[in-house]
Amino acid sequence: MHKMAKLGRAKMIVREEEELKESTEEEGGEREDSHLGPKSSMSLLDQHSKLKEEAKAIKETDREKQRKEEQMILDVIAEKTALKGVAELAKGIQYEDPIKTGWRPPRCILKQSEKHHMKVRNKLHILTEGEDLPPPVKTFKEMKFPKALISKLKKCGITKPTPIQIQGIPAVLMGRDIIGIAFTGSGKTLVFVLPLIMFCLEQEKRLPFITNEGPYGLIVCPSRELARQTTDIIKNYCATLENDGFPSLRTVLCIGGTALKDQLDVIKSGIHIMVATPGRLMDMLNKKIINLDVCRYLCLDEADRMIDMGFEEDVRTIFSFFKAQRQTLLFSATMPKKIQNFARSALVKPVTVNVGRAGAASLDVIQDVECVKQEAKVIHLLNVLQKSPPPVLIFAQKKSDVDAMHEYLLLKGVEAVSIHGGKDQEERSIAVDQFRKGEKDVLVATDIASKGLDFPNVQHVINYDMPEDIENYVHRIGRTGRCGKTGRATTFVNKSCDESILLDLKHLLIEAKQNVPPFLAELEADSEKYLDIGGEVGCLYCGGLGHRITDCPKLEAMQSKQASNIGRKDYLASGAADW
Repeated sequence: MHKMAKLGRAKMIVREEEELKESTEEEGGEREDSHLGPKSSMSLLDQHSKLKEEAKAIKETDREKQRKEEQMILDVIAEKTALKGVAELAKGIQYEDPIKTGWRPPRCILKQSEKHHMKVRNKLHILTEGEDLPPPVKTFKEMKFPKALISKLKKCGITKPTPIQIQGIPAVLMGRDIIGIAFTGSGKTLVFVLPLIMFCLEQEKRLPFITNEGPYGLIVCPSRELARQTTDIIKNYCATLENDGFPSLRTVLCIGGTALKDQLDVIKSGIHIMVATPGRLMDMLNKKIINLDVCRYLCLDEADRMIDMGFEEDVRTIFSFFKAQRQTLLFSATMPKKIQNFARSALVKPVTVNVGRAGAASLDVIQDVECVKQEAKVIHLLNVLQKSPPPVLIFAQKKSDVDAMHEYLLLKGVEAVSIHGGKDQEERSIAVDQFRKGEKDVLVATDIASKGLDFPNVQHVINYDMPEDIENYVHRIGRTGRCGKTGRATTFVNKSCDESILLDLKHLLIEAKQNVPPFLAELEADSEKYLDIGGEVGCLYCGGLGHRITDCPKLEAMQSKQASNIGRKDYLASGAADW
């Protein structure tokens, strides 16, 4: 009886399977997908392929959702007001063609095909965007610079142009607006300095500058130290040309913390080039000490940092003082897409020259990351200093940490100097000069020393603490490993560090093929599966590699700040300001 019952159940199962098979065939296999498993009529291999296809479809749907969400965020945060002067916006002035110059590449280069130019760019990893791209020029001689200038470059150890110079200098010489992005220490400064000197020589030969005239070229820098360094470079090359019989060019440095009278004396004699920080420049323009009536050349060095630091309105106001079209150049090592798209509104048919990913760390820097408790940092600092010979650069976020470290190192017999925003300009200048000349072994600084400053032969950069965003980290470690030399960077992290910045650091180390310590490798985020969508790697807002714009801490902080400012304005407008 028991056997009969079992046989009956077996027949029932077979009958059910046959009925299921028939119904599946009738419905064109539609139900087949939902009955995968041991009882399915499909082979295990086919079932595996089916499951993979379904998983891929779900993944693609998720990615599509992520892409749409990111585009919505970009549309919301995108600046609706163009980066132009008030008069240009009001009158609807739109420049269609770039400024014309008298420079043209040699015939031998003009004869070469665009295919050959692309081959040169690909070999040097130069990425370009824009209409009518100027050809790359591989020697300073073919760029038609004077012999005295080329000899001076050789004395400085610069025998041939770097990739950013090969494509960037011809573009600037031809009068094109440019967005230049390249690793720190890749020679971006010469891309805008050398053409500007040549343009000013041309103007001076045609019609000498008279009293109170100028500037013809304006370079705006985010920090006083970078402005001073740029001025020294310009004066150096101008002096070389003057000694060779070329006209004398006058350059003025306009920065805060220095006597305005000294700057006025130079301005009164007529100036060709002005290098300035936004604050002092705005002050001088508003007081009508200078004007930009004849200025035709504007360069924003570390442009993204200036816009990011809140100087965006100042930059727009500076544009309002121009009386005619100008050639505009934007340069930086880190420039996220959001900043690039915004900056394009100020440019005419711009050429984008990108050597390496925007925001990528220099491959010539060996990056070490160490987990150090907060209270053990200062003691551990001495051990890390012994990793390499001087000069060494130490970065910290807080001014108080800079002062404490400086005092500690002096007590331990280390020849150290320090700079931060709380020190007066003379003290800052002396400290930088002593470190640059090799009179001091260690410079302790806040991030004012991280943007664009060139210190010869810095062997080691130590990050006493991790900066608040990955862009500052890239700028900091870029003070070493410059001009093809190898450098080292050591960074202290601990549990107090924000996880999002550590994720960015982890993926930056992976990209640069550096050793990732176990405590960083263990970090994972839900957003990591979306890190590469449609060829866009990482966050479109801040350039961080460890997250997407949908969970960008920097964007969140900015929006929170804006919200609190709105509330504060409303409160003050209601009469609270009277208190």
